[in-house]
Amino acid sequence: MTPAPPELILRPLSGAGELGLFLRLSYVLDHELAEDLAAGRRRPAWMWVALRGERVVARIAWWTQPGGAEPLLLDFFDLDDTLPEPERTETGLRLLEAATAAVVPAGAVRPEYARFVPADWRDDPVARDGVEARTRVMEASGARILVERLRLEWRAGTPVPEDSGRLVFRQVVDREDLLALMTPVMEGTLDAHGQKDLASGMSARQAAERQYEEEITGQKSPREWWRVAELPSGEPVGFVLPARNNYHPMIGYIGVLPEHRGHGYIDDILAEGTRVLAARGVERIRAATDLGNVPMARSFARLGYVNFERAIDMVWD
Repeated sequence: MTPAPPELILRPLSGAGELGLFLRLSYVLDHELAEDLAAGRRRPAWMWVALRGERVVARIAWWTQPGGAEPLLLDFFDLDDTLPEPERTETGLRLLEAATAAVVPAGAVRPEYARFVPADWRDDPVARDGVEARTRVMEASGARILVERLRLEWRAGTPVPEDSGRLVFRQVVDREDLLALMTPVMEGTLDAHGQKDLASGMSARQAAERQYEEEITGQKSPREWWRVAELPSGEPVGFVLPARNNYHPMIGYIGVLPEHRGHGYIDDILAEGTRVLAARGVERIRAATDLGNVPMARSFARLGYVNFERAIDMVWD
């Protein structure tokens, strides 16, 4: 007679000393966990495991800005992919719901779920199975796919075009200077997160302010790196925010004003942002754009950025 499997135990880590238990499953961001815990970007109480005996069969974790009081992003959700279906999905869903109830404040919107996946995940049967298994669990809890994004990287040694001279670049003066440019960029945006904000009833200004507060203020880099692009006459064309987050140099935000789209200025602006960071001797520059934002993706490709990964973002409405 086959013995019954051990009872499924769902619990948070008791402390940072249990990180090794959490690492029994793997994901591409594992190397960041120890530093995240030390910096306050994660808490053991926000890192849960599903156990059958000593075996970790699922895990989940949320992230926030250093010292943040509430979780901002669900970015770890892993399953033991050797489990048969429907056990794998049922285990993941039980962990997701139990941990969410304990971690996310009652009545709050669940933080977005973001998953990094191989660039060719649809063509790799093993990778595709893993992605689809996790997506099934999220959908069973009421989430939907918001967008699939290209994750991009410029690498040291890649040529950076010289300034074409078509535009003049200056530093951003202050918050209002930047918001005055971000607001019209929201018009006709191809960015799924921006479209979601506008669809919720926000004005373009409100959506710009939200992005500024939630995404831009947390960047750990000098504001002196930020650039506004203008015609020689002084008319603004767009902007780019070369930056550094907690982990990498990055192109934090880039935009062209609606009346200047279609003239190739995006390449000039992206090149300037890349030059700002490359001049500081960085080994790589990270960036991302929605899969559906074809003009932006093509600009990154022309500048030598490599699509090394993708990301799937899911939300609860």
